[in-house]
This record gives sequence, structure tokens and C-alpha cells, in this order.
Amino acid sequence: MPIVDMPLSELREYKGINPKPEDFEQYWEESLSEMHMTDPNVTITPADFQSPIADCYDLYFTGVHGARVYAKLLKPKHITGKCPAVLNFHGYNGKSGNWGEYLAYAASGFVVAAMDCRGQAGRSVDVGGNTGKTTVGHIIRGLNDDPKTLLFRDIFLDTAELAGIVADMEEVDENRMGAFGGSQGGALTIACSALEPRIKRAAPCYPFLCDYKRVWEMDMAERAYAELKVYFRDNDPRHEREDETFTKLGYIDLQFLAPRIKAQMKMFTGLMDDVCPPSTQFAAYNKMTCPKEVIIYPDFGHEGLPDAWEITYSWMLEML
Repeated sequence: MPIVDMPLSELREYKGINPKPEDFEQYWEESLSEMHMTDPNVTITPADFQSPIADCYDLYFTGVHGARVYAKLLKPKHITGKCPAVLNFHGYNGKSGNWGEYLAYAASGFVVAAMDCRGQAGRSVDVGGNTGKTTVGHIIRGLNDDPKTLLFRDIFLDTAELAGIVADMEEVDENRMGAFGGSQGGALTIACSALEPRIKRAAPCYPFLCDYKRVWEMDMAERAYAELKVYFRDNDPRHEREDETFTKLGYIDLQFLAPRIKAQMKMFTGLMDDVCPPSTQFAAYNKMTCPKEVIIYPDFGHEGLPDAWEITYSWMLEML
């Protein structure tokens, strides 16, 4: 069978090559402290869209650096007792999608929250404040400045803050919370479950934002990762600061957050993925020490994976 990466036997042992910053743990503990000290100023108002299955709301909160972040919120009709909850995260440069995408979960008894990433296609606001080009994406946003200005650092924290807001709702059982999403949404599922221990089940599909140097060395800095190539061409054309750049990217490399995860993990990976190479996904997966499973699609790439939604849904239903 043709492959775009390592054989599966090697993938299961691969540990990643991107350098890890020496102060990585301190960086994230300080970042979480900043998040906890930020007044979220939560507002929840009825949405224009409504359904006989669920009450639908527009939820806004303030994240670090003052950004207002939006999420769709759905609550089942006729709640009795406390409900489980699921969070959904969308793909790169996208948004939280249509309300109807979440009604199956709400109809089954889940509170649902689906976040718009700041500065992408949805309602969340990117307040800016970084120098240098951002071009087509957000990986390099803040890369010329202090590591705590990295935009994905703030987005990772937004996922944890949203999870905390939902966990504290009177209708929600904080011991029955899950998260899922694909590509960037898979990355944010990993980030959320690493930064908010109340996430109990996590189902990332071909997660993005892992092992940047491996992407570079495979010459796959295209499409979702294209801004890595643009960054070097514009900012470091002779690669004199290559080690420094990849080390700074290590702050937002999910392989280094993965060991924090306590949730049960069910990851989906296509071995023909030429957008988020399988080895980069396994760099994070192989560092997880939580109960975990990876579901392999040998002939599929970065695309719809048959039955993945149904497998995730059925797995989350076990929390009811």
C-alpha cells in the first residue's frame, strides 16, 4: 500500500522531533493562572435560531488579552437533574457551523457548546496587538514577539475557559463532559482536555498543530501549514534562527501538552493524510498516558472518515 509517512509500526513508536522549550510547564501554568484571573464576563442570550428539541443561546465570554469569544450553546428541553455536556471545535479558519449539527446531542440529553475560534470565520474577535505578518493563518501570529503573544496559546486557553464555564452551569454534571472535533478541532480537543481536567472523554480526528519541525522536514508546509514556509521566506530567509523558531513553536505544540491529559482518548487517523501527517499526530498520541485508542483508516487522508461521527456519538452516549 502506498504511504505518505512512516509505516504504522514505526508510527506507533514515533516520539516527535520538534524541540520543547525548557520552561514549557511553567509557561502553561502561568498562562492558566492568567486565564483564571481574567473576568470572563459571560453573557447568555436566546439565539435567533430555536428548536423544539433544545433551547439555543448565544454565549459570549472574555478570554485572555481581552478578546470576546463566541459559542453556540444548546440545552435540552425539559431538563431533570444534571446533564452530561459535550464541546465541539471547528476546523482551521472556519466557524462553529449550523445549529442543526448539534441537535442530535441535545436531543439525547447533552448540553452542547460549539466555539468560534478568535479571528477566524465566526463571531469571536481577535484583538490583535502582535507585530509581523500573519498572512493566511494563526500559527505564526506572535512568533516575532514574547511567547505569551502566540495566538494559538490564547485559543487553547479559550477552549479551557469555555469548558470551565459549561462545567459550572447548574444543569451540567462536571464529571460527565466530552470534547470532539476534526483537524484544528482535533487539536483544540487535545488542548482542552489537557488544560481542563474535567473533560472525561476526548475524540480528536486527525489533529492539527503537532510536531511542526516534522512537517517542515517532510516538505509538507503547504495548505494548513503553509504559513511556516511564508514565515521563513519573509522573516528568516537563510534560516539563521530556525532552531529558535521551532523551539518557540514548541509552546503551542500539542505533543507537549498531551501528557497532561486525564480523559479517555479516542483518536481517528488516516494514514494517507498529507495535510496533518500521521507521524505528527502520533507524536502527540504516543506521549499520552491516559486510557487511549487510535482508530486507523489506512486508505483515507484529511477528509471525511466513514463512521467516525457515529463512533464518537455512540461513545459519548455512554456518559448518559
